[in-house]
Amino acid sequence: MSKSFLIIGLGRFGQSTARMLTTLGHEVLAVDKRADRVSAVKDSVLHAVQADTTDERAVSQLGIRNFDCVVICIGDDIRASVLATVLCREMGAKKIVAKAQDDLHQKLLIKTGADRVVQPEHDGGIRLARSLVSDGVLDALDLSEEYSIHEVPVPRDWVNHSLAQIDVRNRYGLSIIALRRDGHVTVNINPNDPFHTDDSIYLLGDDASLDRFN
Repeated sequence: MSKSFLIIGLGRFGQSTARMLTTLGHEVLAVDKRADRVSAVKDSVLHAVQADTTDERAVSQLGIRNFDCVVICIGDDIRASVLATVLCREMGAKKIVAKAQDDLHQKLLIKTGADRVVQPEHDGGIRLARSLVSDGVLDALDLSEEYSIHEVPVPRDWVNHSLAQIDVRNRYGLSIIALRRDGHVTVNINPNDPFHTDDSIYLLGDDASLDRFN
């Protein structure tokens, strides 16, 4: 199902997030106060506009309530990112994900209305984009440009079925490398042990296969 995203701040992180969300089939409005950054992505997203998102009037014209998620990718200007977060929250944003440059910045963003905060050294723009549109993904780790590990809840139709019965490798081209149950993670999975309702699994595979699974 297609979602709509407002991306505020079009540095390298913001541009990669906007482009990946578009590649994954979602609607993106990309915003930055710099004309050159807007021009850099205008052909890669549905809409791109120049606006100062620290200005209340400018933000009010973006239709904040209409987006499934606002992603604030301003990391180099703490004041600007906090102001944008406050304004988007006040104008009815459904969900706000914001970029922080350090732990203090992260605390400020959470206190001013961000639902989730990411730091570039931990979360790349491409990884963030995938996690935003994969509702079932609990956590993700990029191993390379093509391979990742995702932690996901066990699908409902897997409950009471074993790993041997599901045959994940042949059906999905993925490998289950660990299981989380009752807060504990094990890598020694009994292939004949049925999955439980609240289990989650760690899947290893190429990004295309993981995207199809999610």
